[in-house]
Amino acid sequence: MNDKSLTRRDFLSTTAFATASLVAVPELSAKQLVPGKSSENYVKLLHSSLNDSQKKVLCFPWDHRDKKNGLLRTHVSNNWRITNHALTSDFYTKEQQVLIRKTWEGLVNPDWVERFDKQFKDDMGGFGKKQGIAIFGDPMTKGENYEFVLTGRHGTVRCDGDSAEHMAFGGPIVYGHAASGYYEKAAHPNNVFWHQAVAANDLFDMLDGKQREKALRPEAPEESDIGFRAKDDVIDGISIESFSRDQKEHAQKVLRSLLEPYRLKDREEALTALKKQGGLDACNLTFYKKDDLGNDGIWDNWRLEGPSFVWHYRGAPHVHVWLNVADTAKVDLNSQNRSGPLRQKS
Repeated sequence: MNDKSLTRRDFLSTTAFATASLVAVPELSAKQLVPGKSSENYVKLLHSSLNDSQKKVLCFPWDHRDKKNGLLRTHVSNNWRITNHALTSDFYTKEQQVLIRKTWEGLVNPDWVERFDKQFKDDMGGFGKKQGIAIFGDPMTKGENYEFVLTGRHGTVRCDGDSAEHMAFGGPIVYGHAASGYYEKAAHPNNVFWHQAVAANDLFDMLDGKQREKALRPEAPEESDIGFRAKDDVIDGISIESFSRDQKEHAQKVLRSLLEPYRLKDREEALTALKKQGGLDACNLTFYKKDDLGNDGIWDNWRLEGPSFVWHYRGAPHVHVWLNVADTAKVDLNSQNRSGPLRQKS
């Protein structure tokens, strides 16, 4: 570790809460404990705290594959636990539970922690109760690839220390929310992500008749179909390059809304990757008629897609969002198969 890394001594001396359970003390947060430390620091500290029995369950080689999910590190689904033990179980020490929470908090926008916690409570009864983690590679060896993955219902996030070459967010991720039961009402009351769809629909309202004809399609592709298309494949929808100046400005607002929940480092990495592939002008925006909740013409399902940028928003019967962002379409990952990764009902 370099001089800026967090050591176990630092962690224990910084907070008297290090052994407190986040279940028992839900207000405990990374910001309160050790301000300024990155998720990468906490992954290293977590890894160093694991005993041999824990490592056998949680730690895998960088390119580990299994029969069910293929390349496990890059697999993504809307409802899964990458390893069996829930984060709140006694498989983890109280200190490790805190470190996992701190790692997660470092991966999201601080302004979004409370909103994500609402999603966790609504979908899983709270943070950690139905979530699992895994660590791929060796975070303790300088120069070695590693990635921390946290999964659960409506959420997969990654911390890769810039190990996943070309990929933003460390690889494909998912977020979502069922705020008021499996079947949400039109306008999705209390859904923490619905404002993103509102922003996209505001853009649809700015389109003229011919533009709307191009943008609107009968039915969305499979939500998990987030692999990048072949070079000559046609992307549905309307090209953002064809937009007027005010429409392009609003498209940028939609993009900012999509990226906002995540940490600055990952937002910047995603924007850099998108820029390398031509920016938003290289993307198409598509809305889908089927599954319009309330038949109100506010499209619940829509998709923003470019050469190596896919952000698929499925709003019916509740919100699932699948995303896959890279600086090249030539990424050799299991998830790049056009048939998509495993989908589970959630």
